[in-house]
Amino acid sequence: MQPVIPAKEASTAAHDQVYRRLRTRIMHGDILPGTALTLRGIGKQFDVSMTPAREAVRRLVAEGALTLSQSGRVSTPELSNERIEELAALRALIEVELATRALPRAHLALIERLQTINGAVAEAVAHRDAVSYIRTNLEFHRTLYLRAQAPAMLAMAETVWLQMGPTMRALYGRLRRTEPPQYHRHIIAALRAGDEPSLRIAVRSDVTQGLRMLAT
Repeated sequence: MQPVIPAKEASTAAHDQVYRRLRTRIMHGDILPGTALTLRGIGKQFDVSMTPAREAVRRLVAEGALTLSQSGRVSTPELSNERIEELAALRALIEVELATRALPRAHLALIERLQTINGAVAEAVAHRDAVSYIRTNLEFHRTLYLRAQAPAMLAMAETVWLQMGPTMRALYGRLRRTEPPQYHRHIIAALRAGDEPSLRIAVRSDVTQGLRMLAT
């Protein structure tokens, strides 16, 4: 006989699943800036009732992944130039620090893993797959930053990525990339050499160059 799951626990599990899946879609740029979302539409997409859809939206609004207007309209954010500049500055501060902390633990296996992921980034670019590009690009950074062993700082970085997801999708369309980010190679080279100053420059350049282009 299967155990009976209390309704409250089932609702919590459903909303958490919706939250995580929708959060991933937003972070990876699968939803364009300014796209309106409805509780009914979210419920239908994830096959849940309005209650878990509403709770997932509430959490995402709190994280800045979605915006809620005074009229009650929920949408992905359309960032102003000032906001883009602010988030680019945050990325530079947080991610440079994470990379620096990761450097002493950057063993050969990690470097080889980063090279493999960068190959996946190149493949996404070759296929002009914006969502795969953003996903693998973030995987490259997250894989490095996990070695920093600074979970609170990494969580802050992920919150910035989440707020930037739709905007990064728009940026990808503007850049029309034909090759993977050059600074990934610089990051890998700096890790191999144990060169902290070069690593800091490479990470800062990688996380800010494209975003600043959006704000021009």
